[in-house]
Amino acid sequence: MAERLFIVRHGETEWSLSGQHTSRTDVPLTSHGIEQAEALAGKLSDESFGSVLCSPMSRARETCRLAGFGSVAEICEDLREWDYGDYEGLTTPQIRADRPDWLLWRDGCPNGESPARVGARLDRVLDRCDPIPGDVLLFAHGHSLRVLTARWLRMPVAGGAHFKLAAAALGVLGHEHGTATVDRWSV
Repeated sequence: MAERLFIVRHGETEWSLSGQHTSRTDVPLTSHGIEQAEALAGKLSDESFGSVLCSPMSRARETCRLAGFGSVAEICEDLREWDYGDYEGLTTPQIRADRPDWLLWRDGCPNGESPARVGARLDRVLDRCDPIPGDVLLFAHGHSLRVLTARWLRMPVAGGAHFKLAAAALGVLGHEHGTATVDRWSV
């Protein structure tokens, strides 16, 4: 079983800065996002990993490369961001102008992914990491990593709502006495 999962959200993009939901749109890192990604190299330099997995989206791949892991990372399709469907590019206030009670964690997105589908996809990532000896490093996206964290803790997908994750943030998921834990969050 993987000892710990180090999870990294990609650096800042124009859309993450504005609060626009970004899944399929391949938005590049801002200059600040590039600086954030480069700073991750120092945070991760003393660690060793049995595997490094990365979302196929360029913002995650560039963050991974700038953090110093691009040459060893494997692309993992299941680490893609939640598919926002018709809500791609919209902010939560824009969505709630038409659907005041909308909640991503409960409702998912029309013509996108349901919470159950996202949870099943991130469960596959955890299953993939399970047999890897040592620590695993994952580069991905805000909502997908929040779902992954909830599932690591054996919570429902909606539990991800409680784990806010800033751009270029690092989290560490571990174990204590056989219980899944959050060891560090959003550092």
